[in-house]
Amino acid sequence: MVFAAMGKEPAKRELKQERSARTRVDILEAAITLFAKRGFLATTMADLARAIHMTPGALYWHFPAKEDLLLAAIDELHQRYVIAFEPLFAHYRSLSAHEQLLAFTRRTHDFLGQHRECGIFFGMLAAEAADSNERVADAIREKLGLYSHILGGILRHGQKTGEFRQDFDPHIAAQGIFGGYMGALMYQNLFRATLDYNPMAAALDGLLANGALARKGG
Repeated sequence: MVFAAMGKEPAKRELKQERSARTRVDILEAAITLFAKRGFLATTMADLARAIHMTPGALYWHFPAKEDLLLAAIDELHQRYVIAFEPLFAHYRSLSAHEQLLAFTRRTHDFLGQHRECGIFFGMLAAEAADSNERVADAIREKLGLYSHILGGILRHGQKTGEFRQDFDPHIAAQGIFGGYMGALMYQNLFRATLDYNPMAAALDGLLANGALARKGG
Protein backbone atom coordinates (compact mmCIF):
# COMPACT_ATOMS: atom_id res chain seq x y z
CA MET A 1 0.00 0.00 0.00
CA VAL A 2 2.82 2.38 0.82
CA PHE A 3 4.57 1.79 -2.52
CA ALA A 4 1.27 2.16 -4.39
CA ALA A 5 0.63 5.50 -2.70
CA MET A 6 4.17 6.63 -3.53
CA GLY A 7 3.56 5.78 -7.15
CA LYS A 8 0.37 7.83 -7.27
CA GLU A 9 1.92 11.00 -5.86
CA PRO A 10 4.32 11.69 -8.77
CA ALA A 11 1.48 11.00 -11.21
CA LYS A 12 -0.72 13.53 -9.42
CA ARG A 13 2.05 16.11 -9.40
CA GLU A 14 2.66 15.57 -13.12
CA LEU A 15 -1.04 15.96 -13.90
CA LYS A 16 -1.19 19.12 -11.81
CA GLN A 17 1.84 20.54 -13.61
CA GLU A 18 0.28 19.76 -17.00
CA ARG A 19 -2.94 21.49 -16.02
CA SER A 20 -1.00 24.48 -14.73
CA ALA A 21 0.95 24.68 -18.01
CA ARG A 22 -2.27 24.52 -20.05
CA THR A 23 -3.83 27.21 -17.88
CA ARG A 24 -0.77 29.40 -18.38
CA VAL A 25 -1.07 29.02 -22.16
CA ASP A 26 -4.78 29.91 -22.00
CA ILE A 27 -3.95 33.01 -19.96
CA LEU A 28 -1.28 34.10 -22.44
CA GLU A 29 -3.63 33.59 -25.41
CA ALA A 30 -6.32 35.70 -23.76
CA ALA A 31 -3.80 38.33 -22.73
CA ILE A 32 -2.33 38.66 -26.22
CA THR A 33 -5.80 39.05 -27.75
CA LEU A 34 -7.01 41.53 -25.15
CA PHE A 35 -3.83 43.61 -25.11
CA ALA A 36 -3.91 43.74 -28.93
CA LYS A 37 -7.47 45.07 -28.83
CA ARG A 38 -7.26 47.47 -25.90
CA GLY A 39 -3.60 48.11 -25.19
CA PHE A 40 -1.94 47.23 -21.91
CA LEU A 41 -2.56 50.55 -20.15
CA ALA A 42 -6.34 50.21 -20.50
CA THR A 43 -6.40 46.47 -19.72
CA THR A 44 -6.51 45.43 -16.07
CA MET A 45 -5.84 42.07 -14.47
CA ALA A 46 -9.54 42.01 -13.57
CA ASP A 47 -10.37 42.36 -17.29
CA LEU A 48 -8.08 39.45 -18.08
CA ALA A 49 -9.53 37.31 -15.30
CA ARG A 50 -13.04 37.87 -16.68
CA ALA A 51 -11.92 37.09 -20.23
CA ILE A 52 -10.63 33.66 -19.20
CA HIS A 53 -13.35 32.99 -16.60
CA MET A 54 -10.85 32.95 -13.76
CA THR A 55 -10.83 34.65 -10.40
CA PRO A 56 -8.34 37.51 -10.04
CA GLY A 57 -6.68 35.57 -7.21
CA ALA A 58 -6.07 32.57 -9.46
CA LEU A 59 -4.67 34.82 -12.18
CA TYR A 60 -2.28 36.49 -9.73
CA TRP A 61 -1.10 33.03 -8.66
CA HIS A 62 0.19 32.45 -12.20
CA PHE A 63 1.36 36.04 -12.79
CA PRO A 64 1.95 38.21 -9.69
CA ALA A 65 1.75 41.45 -11.72
CA LYS A 66 0.52 42.66 -15.10
CA GLU A 67 4.11 43.41 -16.08
CA ASP A 68 5.03 39.75 -15.50
CA LEU A 69 2.18 38.72 -17.78
CA LEU A 70 3.25 41.16 -20.47
CA LEU A 71 6.83 39.90 -20.42
CA ALA A 72 5.67 36.28 -20.60
CA ALA A 73 3.40 37.14 -23.55
CA ILE A 74 6.31 38.82 -25.37
CA ASP A 75 8.45 35.70 -24.88
CA GLU A 76 5.60 33.47 -26.06
CA LEU A 77 5.15 35.41 -29.30
CA HIS A 78 8.90 35.47 -29.85
CA GLN A 79 9.01 31.67 -29.64
CA ARG A 80 6.17 31.39 -32.15
CA TYR A 81 8.01 33.69 -34.54
CA VAL A 82 11.25 31.73 -34.21
CA ILE A 83 9.42 28.44 -34.87
CA ALA A 84 7.82 29.93 -37.98
CA PHE A 85 11.26 30.85 -39.32
CA GLU A 86 13.07 27.61 -38.50
CA PRO A 87 12.50 26.05 -41.97
CA LEU A 88 14.05 29.13 -43.59
CA PHE A 89 17.05 29.28 -41.26
CA ALA A 90 17.80 25.64 -41.97
CA HIS A 91 18.87 26.36 -45.57
CA TYR A 92 18.88 30.11 -46.16
CA ARG A 93 22.70 30.33 -46.41
CA SER A 94 22.50 28.37 -49.67
CA LEU A 95 20.32 31.11 -51.18
CA SER A 96 21.43 34.33 -52.83
CA ALA A 97 20.91 37.54 -50.85
CA HIS A 98 17.98 38.42 -53.12
CA GLU A 99 16.37 35.04 -52.47
CA GLN A 100 17.04 35.38 -48.73
CA LEU A 101 15.34 38.77 -48.68
CA LEU A 102 12.31 37.47 -50.55
CA ALA A 103 12.07 34.46 -48.25
CA PHE A 104 12.43 36.58 -45.11
CA THR A 105 9.90 39.24 -46.11
CA ARG A 106 7.37 36.70 -47.35
CA ARG A 107 7.71 34.66 -44.18
CA THR A 108 7.31 37.83 -42.13
CA HIS A 109 4.19 39.01 -43.89
CA ASP A 110 2.72 35.48 -43.92
CA PHE A 111 3.28 35.17 -40.18
CA LEU A 112 1.77 38.56 -39.41
CA GLY A 113 -1.15 37.88 -41.77
CA GLN A 114 -1.91 34.55 -40.14
CA HIS A 115 -1.29 35.77 -36.59
CA ARG A 116 -2.61 39.29 -36.71
CA GLU A 117 -2.79 39.61 -32.95
CA CYS A 118 0.98 39.11 -32.73
CA GLY A 119 1.88 42.12 -34.85
CA ILE A 120 -0.84 44.31 -33.37
CA PHE A 121 0.18 43.25 -29.87
CA PHE A 122 3.80 44.25 -30.48
CA GLY A 123 2.72 47.48 -32.17
CA MET A 124 0.41 48.47 -29.31
CA LEU A 125 2.99 47.59 -26.67
CA ALA A 126 5.79 49.40 -28.48
CA ALA A 127 3.70 52.58 -28.69
CA GLU A 128 2.59 52.51 -25.07
CA ALA A 129 5.62 51.07 -23.30
CA ALA A 130 8.09 53.52 -24.82
CA ASP A 131 6.85 56.22 -22.43
CA SER A 132 5.34 54.22 -19.60
CA ASN A 133 7.23 51.00 -18.83
CA GLU A 134 10.93 50.77 -19.58
CA ARG A 135 11.23 47.10 -18.63
CA VAL A 136 8.53 46.09 -21.13
CA ALA A 137 9.95 48.47 -23.73
CA ASP A 138 13.41 46.91 -23.32
CA ALA A 139 11.94 43.42 -23.82
CA ILE A 140 10.26 44.51 -27.05
CA ARG A 141 13.40 46.27 -28.27
CA GLU A 142 15.40 43.11 -27.63
CA LYS A 143 13.05 40.93 -29.72
CA LEU A 144 12.50 43.39 -32.55
CA GLY A 145 16.20 44.19 -32.56
CA LEU A 146 17.00 40.53 -33.11
CA TYR A 147 14.68 40.33 -36.14
CA SER A 148 16.14 43.53 -37.57
CA HIS A 149 19.68 42.22 -36.98
CA ILE A 150 18.96 39.11 -39.05
CA LEU A 151 17.40 41.14 -41.84
CA GLY A 152 20.27 43.62 -41.70
CA GLY A 153 22.71 40.75 -42.21
CA ILE A 154 20.88 39.74 -45.37
CA LEU A 155 21.00 43.30 -46.72
CA ARG A 156 24.68 43.63 -45.87
CA HIS A 157 25.40 40.34 -47.61
CA GLY A 158 23.55 41.58 -50.69
CA GLN A 159 25.65 44.73 -50.76
CA LYS A 160 28.83 42.65 -50.65
CA THR A 161 27.69 40.40 -53.49
CA GLY A 162 26.54 43.38 -55.57
CA GLU A 163 22.89 42.31 -55.52
CA PHE A 164 21.74 45.38 -53.57
CA ARG A 165 22.50 49.05 -53.81
CA GLN A 166 25.33 50.52 -51.76
CA ASP A 167 23.66 53.84 -50.87
CA PHE A 168 21.80 52.74 -47.73
CA ASP A 169 22.69 51.65 -44.22
CA PRO A 170 21.60 47.98 -43.92
CA HIS A 171 20.97 48.27 -40.16
CA ILE A 172 18.71 51.30 -40.48
CA ALA A 173 17.01 49.88 -43.57
CA ALA A 174 16.28 46.61 -41.77
CA GLN A 175 14.62 48.43 -38.89
CA GLY A 176 12.54 50.46 -41.31
CA ILE A 177 11.52 47.39 -43.29
CA PHE A 178 10.45 45.35 -40.29
CA GLY A 179 8.67 48.34 -38.84
CA GLY A 180 6.98 48.79 -42.20
CA TYR A 181 5.37 45.35 -42.10
CA MET A 182 4.14 45.92 -38.56
CA GLY A 183 2.92 49.39 -39.46
CA ALA A 184 1.14 48.03 -42.53
CA LEU A 185 -0.71 45.58 -40.30
CA MET A 186 -1.78 48.35 -37.94
CA TYR A 187 -2.89 50.46 -40.91
CA GLN A 188 -4.81 47.57 -42.45
CA ASN A 189 -6.49 46.88 -39.13
CA LEU A 190 -8.00 50.35 -39.28
CA PHE A 191 -9.32 49.73 -42.80
CA ARG A 192 -10.00 46.01 -42.37
CA ALA A 193 -13.52 46.28 -43.79
CA THR A 194 -12.17 47.32 -47.19
CA LEU A 195 -8.45 46.44 -47.19
CA ASP A 196 -6.76 43.03 -47.04
CA TYR A 197 -3.31 42.69 -45.51
CA ASN A 198 -1.83 40.01 -47.76
CA PRO A 199 -1.88 41.84 -51.14
CA MET A 200 -0.68 45.02 -49.45
CA ALA A 201 2.23 43.19 -47.81
CA ALA A 202 2.98 41.34 -51.07
CA ALA A 203 3.25 44.68 -52.84
CA LEU A 204 5.73 45.78 -50.18
CA ASP A 205 7.69 42.55 -50.75
CA GLY A 206 8.01 43.35 -54.44
CA LEU A 207 8.96 46.97 -53.94
CA LEU A 208 11.74 46.02 -51.55
CA ALA A 209 13.24 43.13 -53.47
CA ASN A 210 12.86 44.42 -57.02
CA GLY A 211 12.78 48.16 -56.67
CA ALA A 212 13.94 50.11 -53.66
CA LEU A 213 16.91 47.90 -52.77
CA ALA A 214 17.79 46.39 -56.15
CA ARG A 215 21.20 47.32 -57.52
CA LYS A 216 21.00 50.13 -60.02
CA GLY A 217 21.40 48.79 -63.52
CA GLY A 218 20.91 45.21 -62.24
